[in-house]
Amino acid sequence: MKAGIAALVVAYVLSQFYRAFLAVLTPVLAKDIGAGPDTLADASGLWFLAFAAMQIPVGWMLDRIGPRLTAAGLLAVGGGGGAALFATATTAQDITLAMGLIGIGCSPVLMASYYLFARFYPPALFGTLAGATVGFGNLGNIGASIPLNWAVDAFGWRAAVMSLAGITLVVALMIITLLRDPPRVVSTQKGRLVDLFRIGKLWPVLIMMAVCYAPMAVLRGLWIGPYYREVWGADAAGIAQISLWMGIAMIAGNFAYGPAERLFRTRKGVVMGGNLITFVCFAVLFLAPAHSVFLSGLLIVVIGFFGSSFPLAVAHGRAFVPAELTGRGVTLLNLFGIGSVGVTQFITGRIYTQTAEGMAFPAIFGFIAATLAIGMVVYAFSTDSRD
Repeated sequence: MKAGIAALVVAYVLSQFYRAFLAVLTPVLAKDIGAGPDTLADASGLWFLAFAAMQIPVGWMLDRIGPRLTAAGLLAVGGGGGAALFATATTAQDITLAMGLIGIGCSPVLMASYYLFARFYPPALFGTLAGATVGFGNLGNIGASIPLNWAVDAFGWRAAVMSLAGITLVVALMIITLLRDPPRVVSTQKGRLVDLFRIGKLWPVLIMMAVCYAPMAVLRGLWIGPYYREVWGADAAGIAQISLWMGIAMIAGNFAYGPAERLFRTRKGVVMGGNLITFVCFAVLFLAPAHSVFLSGLLIVVIGFFGSSFPLAVAHGRAFVPAELTGRGVTLLNLFGIGSVGVTQFITGRIYTQTAEGMAFPAIFGFIAATLAIGMVVYAFSTDSRD
C-alpha cells in the first residue's frame, strides 16, 4: 500500500506542475502562438474548472470502483493525452483545450490519496498526512520554475512538454501496478451526495475552501509571470526565480500546518490565522503593487507559506463526513477549493483586459483580498473539529 501511495504522490507532483507551468511559459507562448495573459488565464481557469467538475464523479468512482483504476485511467487518458496535445498546439485554443484535458487527468490523484488516508490511518493524522502529500506534491511547483526554464532553453517548449506526456503515462502505469484498493465500506446506511449538504457544520468550511486555495493558486499558476514581466521588466529567468522561491515557501507551509494544528490544538484557529496573514499580503500588494521588487517578492513568498492552509481545511471538513461518504466528502471539499480557482482565473482574466493600463494588477490583488475577507467572515462562525 505504501508503494501505491508513493505512486499517487508522484502523480500529484505532476498535477502541481501542470497547474503552475503556464507562468514560466508565458513569454514563449506569447511569442510562438500569440497566447497573451488573458488567454492563458482562460486556459488556466479551464484546467481548474475541468478538475473541479470531475470531483463529483471521481468521488463516486473512489467509493464504488476504488482509487486504483480511477487514478490510473484518468491520469493516462487525460493527463498524458492533454500534455501531448499541448506540445503540438498551434493556436491559443489548442492550449486551452489541452489544459482542460490535463485538468481531467489530474482530478483524482490527490483525492485518491486522501481517500486512502481516511480509510487506513487514525483521523488525528489526516491533517498531517494531507499536508505532507501536498508538501511533497509542491515539488512540481519547483519543477515548473527554473528547471522548466532550463529545459525550454535547452530543448524547446514543445519537446519539454512532450517529455512530460511520456512521464505522465509512466506514472499512470506505476499506479496501476503498485496500488491496491481498500476493502469496500460495509454500511447499512445508503450514503448519497445530497446527505453531505444536510450537514450544517460543513457549510462554513465549504465556503472557506472556496477562498483559501484560490489566492495562492491563481498567483503561482499564472499571474506571477505577467506581474513580474510588466511591472518589474523580468524575463523568463527572472519569473522562474521568483516562482521557485514561492514554490519553496509553499512546500514549507504545507509541512508546517499539520504540526501547527497539534501545537495550538485547533484546526479552525490555524486556518483562520494563516488566511488572515495571506489577506494582509494581498492588501499590501493592492495598495502598493510597484513599491519595490524586494517587497513584492517578500509578500509573494509569505503568501506561498501562509496560503497553504488547503489540506488542513480539508481535514476540518472531513471530520464531519460519515465513513460511507468518505470519497464523495473529500471530493466535495476539493470541488469547492479547486472550482473557485477556475472561476477566479476567468474573473481575473477579464479584470486584466478591462482595467485601465497600470491598474490591472492592483485590481486583481484587490479582488482576491476582498473574496478572502468575505470567506473568513463566514468561516468565523464554523465549528472547530478535533480528532
